[in-house]
Amino acid sequence: MITPVYCVRWLVLLLLPIVAACATTTIPPDRCPADRQALENCPLLEAVEDPELDKWYQMRTHSWAKNADFDPIEAGVEAQIPVQGARAKLLGSSEVAAIRSLTAKIHMIENAEHSVDAVYYIFKDDLVGKAMLGALCDAVKRGVDIRLMVDSVGSIGLNKTWLRTLDSCQVGAGFVRNGPGQVTTRRARVQVTIFNAVTTSPFTANRRSHDKLMVVDGFVSEKTIVMTGGRNISLAYYGILEDGSPNPDTYNDAEILLRPGLDRADEHTVGELAEVYFSLLFLYDRNKRVRSKQFVTGTDLYRERREELARALQQLKSIPALQPHFAAMDEYLTDDWHQADVRLAHEFRNLTNRAVVTDAVANLASNPNSIMNLLERNRGHDRSHARIVSPYLFLARYYDEEGNLLLDEAQRVLEWLEEDPDYRAEMITNSVLTSDNFPAQSIVDMDMAPRMLLDAEHKQAWQSDLAESELNPELVESETWQKLVNHPQLSIYETGRLDDAYFGGDRHYGKLHAKYLLGDEAGFIGTANFDYRSRLFNNEMGFFFVSPGLREDVIADFELLKSQSYLWGSPEWLEMRRRIMEGDGIKASAVRNQRKIFRALRNTGLEYLF
Repeated sequence: MITPVYCVRWLVLLLLPIVAACATTTIPPDRCPADRQALENCPLLEAVEDPELDKWYQMRTHSWAKNADFDPIEAGVEAQIPVQGARAKLLGSSEVAAIRSLTAKIHMIENAEHSVDAVYYIFKDDLVGKAMLGALCDAVKRGVDIRLMVDSVGSIGLNKTWLRTLDSCQVGAGFVRNGPGQVTTRRARVQVTIFNAVTTSPFTANRRSHDKLMVVDGFVSEKTIVMTGGRNISLAYYGILEDGSPNPDTYNDAEILLRPGLDRADEHTVGELAEVYFSLLFLYDRNKRVRSKQFVTGTDLYRERREELARALQQLKSIPALQPHFAAMDEYLTDDWHQADVRLAHEFRNLTNRAVVTDAVANLASNPNSIMNLLERNRGHDRSHARIVSPYLFLARYYDEEGNLLLDEAQRVLEWLEEDPDYRAEMITNSVLTSDNFPAQSIVDMDMAPRMLLDAEHKQAWQSDLAESELNPELVESETWQKLVNHPQLSIYETGRLDDAYFGGDRHYGKLHAKYLLGDEAGFIGTANFDYRSRLFNNEMGFFFVSPGLREDVIADFELLKSQSYLWGSPEWLEMRRRIMEGDGIKASAVRNQRKIFRALRNTGLEYLF
């Protein structure tokens, strides 16, 4: 078993150059005499100086990578990321899983003993966001070293005063404990950054961190928990409203929980490498530190806001629907884990790529740790039954500057189906009923699905004007249409059904936001949508896994989503679209004009931005 904080060799080798180049060495504070121990900056007399913890502490310190010879993004691209042993759990798309995800996040922070690293694309200052900040504030007072990163575009609506309030929590912070649990001379900190701040780098505003990752006690294997997937920090992802009542419009999402494997001889644990990954992203040279103005004329500017964060945390924990999950969380995070082999993957190269469309294939190949690259390499070995879930599902098609086709993923899948009559592929994505992104949905319904299911004649007919396409019974009620959309090897499902409350029914199907895929043995769960934006512009991350137990859980979640869906092109699916079109509002207008939206995206090249 990997020992606690002391196994830092890989991190030392990877990050020490940037630390040295930036001259960020931190000198341990002088120990205070016994008669001055009451002062808040004084370590306890029994505090120990731990050289290994000092290295870990130093490498967690934010540095300006642009002043160094070391490029953290290139380091992440070039790193040889190993397969690791782990214990894994799925937090799937059910209502119970959404609530359990929220209580797990708060519980993990409240029980952290050494460090918390968290990065989220969307971080809102609603009840969930404030409660999490309140838990982080309490943690640093206990001596837990905190790093938080939010994306500048995804979290553009977040009042940054709340981030400065969190920064102010480090006044009077406790001292960090080493692996054996001894209090050290290192005071816990709060380090908050905004990823690729638009105010400092407007010309790279399209390069985003779409990450959703929390790493607790990453270098203490006995305590480590890693959590990633699709859920952001907002009420919309956790099944409740501000008053604790159910939220019928919750995002249906999925996450993976990981702990280091038992009885494994891996050189580094899944927590260690997840923390290293965070450190590299944290050092990206276009990030912006967020700092509080601690005091003005002796007045604590943030005291009332810290009190508000504390109240939000207590309010959240008092919600009746959450209390049973909080009570059971110790047991949940201890028992019934699946053994797994996992491998971290990311899209760091997307932060620096040029000619992102015309050089897409070459760019992909240049990152050996790319999610999409690893998927491509594994496809030939895992081709019996593929299951894919993504809210925005595009099978990519790229052209070079001369207009020559470089890659058509849809055509490749169709070729595989022809080569192997036993090969089966099932895909689940949003429908016009459940989608929150009408341009992206137009690409699915007007391009991706027709390319996969229809012949050239029927695809052209489907993409024509509304009256001549889906409102034309000679097309969509024909025997040929039914045969095409009921492909024996390929099924494309879209979430939502006719008993939804939108049509006067008693069901709410929410909005699909889960991102995962499953092959014969291996699977992937992470933050990446299978769309152009995740392929070309966003940094994304997640974990490939091989685990029979986890695989069965993912299949069960897939079947749950499938039971809440219609087959693309089916009579029920067409009727759902027709009923929406007959209504009023933005959704009805978007469906009626879906073909025009798609043509506009295609003709301008803007489809690659979604």
